[in-house]
Amino acid sequence: MKRGVFLDNHKKYVLWIIDIAKLLAVVCGATLLGIFFVKVGFPETNIVVIYIFAVLLVARFTKGYFYGILSSVVSLLCFNYFFTAPYHTLAVNDPSYMITFCIMLITALITSALTTKEKLMTMEATRKGMESQTLYMLSSKLSDAADIEAVIKIAAESMSRLLQVNVGCIYVGEQAEPIYIQQLEKEQLHRSVTDVDEIRRIFTNLRTEYLENGENWAFPVNGQNRLLAVIMIDRKVSEEELSPNKKLIHSMIENISLALERIEITIERVRDRQRMERERERANLLRAISHDLRTPLSGIMGSAEMLMDMTEKDDNLQKLLKGIYQDADWLKSLVENILSLTRLQDGKILVHKEMEALEEVIACAVAHIEKNYPNREIQVEIPEDFRMVPMDAKLIEQVITNLLDNAVKHTTCEEAVTVCVSYLPDKAQVTVKDEGEGIAKEDEGNLFQIFYTSKTRAADVRKGIGLGLTICETVVNAHGGTITGRNREDGKGAEFIFTLPL
Repeated sequence: MKRGVFLDNHKKYVLWIIDIAKLLAVVCGATLLGIFFVKVGFPETNIVVIYIFAVLLVARFTKGYFYGILSSVVSLLCFNYFFTAPYHTLAVNDPSYMITFCIMLITALITSALTTKEKLMTMEATRKGMESQTLYMLSSKLSDAADIEAVIKIAAESMSRLLQVNVGCIYVGEQAEPIYIQQLEKEQLHRSVTDVDEIRRIFTNLRTEYLENGENWAFPVNGQNRLLAVIMIDRKVSEEELSPNKKLIHSMIENISLALERIEITIERVRDRQRMERERERANLLRAISHDLRTPLSGIMGSAEMLMDMTEKDDNLQKLLKGIYQDADWLKSLVENILSLTRLQDGKILVHKEMEALEEVIACAVAHIEKNYPNREIQVEIPEDFRMVPMDAKLIEQVITNLLDNAVKHTTCEEAVTVCVSYLPDKAQVTVKDEGEGIAKEDEGNLFQIFYTSKTRAADVRKGIGLGLTICETVVNAHGGTITGRNREDGKGAEFIFTLPL
């Protein structure tokens, strides 16, 4: 850092010496020309004009107002010293020269100020024109960029051309692997990114415009609520040289940010489209398989039921036929769940709400479960207050059936399964709770995820493929309600609660 300050001060000193030399050279030249005019016999007014012209030249070819003002004073003193009596002194014999000096000084100062102002305005116009051209070229290149690496390359090249130093650009967004491109004069090199998380930690929510990062000035490129990239500018360019270009640099960074966000959005859309296509293909496959399985399963169940009626109850075949029937029934319910889910996701099943008695829907679901599990008894708790609830009775019955089936599978015959109904001011609430082992911590966040099955009980995994709760959530959401699952607070087991608006 000290070396950089020393170089900056040395450069300032050199520039100051050069401007002073220009001033002295111009004033000396004007004085020599004035002496020539005196020898030739030209009037003093011509010499005054020569000095004013010298002030104009100094103001034009030096930096700032100071040298123009200084040249005005020095020109006045030289005119007094060389061209007014008594010569070669600063004394004045003729008082009328005081008016000449004042007019000469004022004219020289005004000329110097106007020339310097015009020069600064020209420089500002040139700078703005250069900025506009730079931004136009950058925008044109970025609009043609097809991927993130192309944007990073364009960013490094454009910044390097602007500042005439080595510039690197690191992509640290989430839509692609980290990319680091460094512009070394006319060559671009790929660098490895060592610690992306550390870069994100340092530059996310940065409160300053940039950071001093080793041998570079590091500028963050931010998108909406996230860090996209970091631009590393070689510190061979000093902070004072960087300062006039800060506005342009920030404008370029905004363009780079927009380009990166555009490509990230495109990548996300492509991924979403591919994901939707995969989901559509999977749903079509499941639907086709389910349709093909439903007919033979019905035939197997019918044949098994007929054979059970034809066989004596104490016959050994009775148990075998009953097992065939139950497994076929389980497969058929699984097929129905798959068909229901694919139809719900495709919007082919519409919710037809009618005012229904929730108690009757629960009774149908409980009867279905007790038929499939003759050894199980479902407890039902219903309030005395009777209300009609707007719902699609068939779909809500399927929700309760799935929840009860899930509870029965995860409990033993001695562990109770209960259905509770309660009415709130604006909604009806149904709770299905059991006294089983409850929900494992690793399963809590995935209860309603499609095709997710608990890995904590291997014996139960074969009982389903993770569709029952997903169907429940889809149906309840279609009714405008909510559904949650958690471990019971009043004892052992799990409970699933869903609500329906009244």
